[in-house]
Amino acid sequence: MFVTPQPLTTDSAIGAGRVAIAFEYDGRGFHGWQYQKSGVRSVQGELTQAVSKVADHPVELVCAGRTDAGVHASYQIAHFETPSVRNPRSWVMGINTSLPQDIAVHWAGNGVDDFHARFSATYRRYRYVIYNHAVRPGILHGQVSWTFRPLDEALMHQAAQFLCGEHDFSSFRAAGCQSRSPIRFLEAIEVTRKGDFVVIDVQANAFLHHMVRNIAGALMSVGTGKQRPEWIREILEARDRTVAGVTAPPHGLYLVDVGYPDGFSIPAAQCGPAFVAPWFEADENRPRSPTHIHRKQR
Repeated sequence: MFVTPQPLTTDSAIGAGRVAIAFEYDGRGFHGWQYQKSGVRSVQGELTQAVSKVADHPVELVCAGRTDAGVHASYQIAHFETPSVRNPRSWVMGINTSLPQDIAVHWAGNGVDDFHARFSATYRRYRYVIYNHAVRPGILHGQVSWTFRPLDEALMHQAAQFLCGEHDFSSFRAAGCQSRSPIRFLEAIEVTRKGDFVVIDVQANAFLHHMVRNIAGALMSVGTGKQRPEWIREILEARDRTVAGVTAPPHGLYLVDVGYPDGFSIPAAQCGPAFVAPWFEADENRPRSPTHIHRKQR
């Protein structure tokens, strides 16, 4: 999960203020990150319950980026406030003892200065993994997207470059998106083939609701030859969600990195997911320093 291993020590005190945690989860069994009043299973609900047990009081978790139902995270950051003090090993192992098997916490540390899991983040990075084969996946069912139609990853990559930079991404946001502004700065996007898998790797200062999945769906239309690469530019300029085509399934989407200024001492991500990381060179799995930093106001 981390570029540099993070030992679970017992010789330092974490707590008495803001605590940050790094964790991963398999999104298949969850109705997304956010707590659901209906009692539907959520990552926030399960994790809040486990953290509260170790802290010995109710906590409120704030995460770096909310994920939808079925979406995974190989690296996610959250914070909470607590008067309790524990060592790093006690926080991590104690929380994991109370968690279900599809969530795991890997690190805990003090949220120094004015650290905020969401507002202090300078970028988010996702990978969307598509199994491109005539036969649907069995073992990886629910962990990758799938299309039997051959994809031209070179054309997808060419088309994706129209999205780089600061744009109004209204055409790629969900109808129910609650963000006040559709403007985002897309730092980089790459589409590569690794055998029978096509991976879309995208980084931006932040993302709109369904933005990555809508981009993936549009790029797949280009990859199958249904649309020209220039169609992506036309979609972007239209600022109209109805022209952008289908939303890609959630199963292939992974939050793989969230970036913070060095002063906050959040451990750097080794971008995943674990079964995808070996397909890339070491530098390709390391964090990318953003060229555009826009911090949200609280």
